[in-house]
Amino acid sequence: MSDAPATDPHAPKAEPESQPKPRPKPRLDFGDPLDQQSSDDTDRGWGERPPAGGSAADLARFLDEKPPHHV
Repeated sequence: MSDAPATDPHAPKAEPESQPKPRPKPRLDFGDPLDQQSSDDTDRGWGERPPAGGSAADLARFLDEKPPHHV
């Protein structure tokens, strides 16, 4: 026989002193995504360099972007 006191299954359970607060649900954004400019809408988003002045810069860009069959 056990010496432990019997517990009442209908007795209120002791709650922990600090319960974690529930996280707020993320807000739904019903805004139009097409109103905002994406990175693909810019030259920089496609990997373009900002325009540099001078013919030397133009020649360097031409040589960098020259297709292999124009070597």
